Formats: sequence, C-alpha cells, structure tokens
Amino acid sequence: MNKICFSHGQESGPWGTKISAMAETAKASSWSVDSLDYRGIQDPLDRVEMLVEYCQMQPVSMVLVGSSMGGFVATVAASRISARGLFLLAPALYLPGYEENLPAPPHCPSFIVHGWRDEVVPWQGSVRYGSETGARLMLLDGDHRLTANIDAINRLFAAFLDELTEGD
Repeated sequence: MNKICFSHGQESGPWGTKISAMAETAKASSWSVDSLDYRGIQDPLDRVEMLVEYCQMQPVSMVLVGSSMGGFVATVAASRISARGLFLLAPALYLPGYEENLPAPPHCPSFIVHGWRDEVVPWQGSVRYGSETGARLMLLDGDHRLTANIDAINRLFAAFLDELTEGD
C-alpha cells in the first residue's frame, strides 16, 4: 500500500484547496491519503509530534506533503520516521523560530515547489534548502498560497509519486 499524509499551514485546514486537489491526484494513482488537523495547535514542534505519532502507527513508510508551516512540520517528521518521500510547498524552513529546529535532511527523495512572488515565506529559503540537501526545486510564478498554480503542482506531484513507485 502507498500512503501519503498532508500537513497544512498555520492559517489553513486539513482539506484546503491545494491539499484536496493533490489528494485527488494521489488517489488517481492508487495512493491512500490522509490529512492531519492541526487547527488550534500553534507550536510547530507540537505539530511535528502529532505527525510522528501518526506515522509510527501506520503499517507502511509514508510520503509526507507539507505546505508553509506544514512544510517545516513534514520535513522535521520525515527525518525522524524514515519517510518514503517528501513534497513541500513554500516550506517555512529558515524563518525565525524554525531554523534552529531544522534537523539533518531526511534520507528520502525530496521536492520543493515555491512561488517567486511569495510574500509570506521567502523563496530564497527553499533555494538554500535545495542547495544544501540536494532536494529538487521548482520555482513558479506564484504567491504564497500557490492556488493559481494547482495544475502545475499536480503535474509535478504526479511525476514525483510515479518515480517513487517505479520499482514496485
């Protein structure tokens, strides 16, 4: 079984526009999906603990997908659970309060999508993370929410998932 867990950003919910669209893409390729509800949990490290506990209860290695603060959460959790893959959207990796808690990169394929016009999380952090870790990176003409880029994101996500299952 192939399974994905989504981690939403600070101000969004578990089944927002991007996650819902990406979940449909994953389901079309026979992936099982879930999305944790972090609403009411402000501390990103508390969110990490929730995700790690969830993943440890699963019978398979997980692909983690995270957006904004959820990207930070997914990245930290991926390094702790031996994730199968990591797909990030505008991840909050080098913001104050986050950078000092960023672990060594996870040992799994990683892909980052970020918007050039992101007004919340600077795209330079994604370039830095990609440069330091070898994660693949795609910069799009988009803002922080990336909602205008859903089709492009889904194409990248589908290709990422296909690569993960090539040997299955």
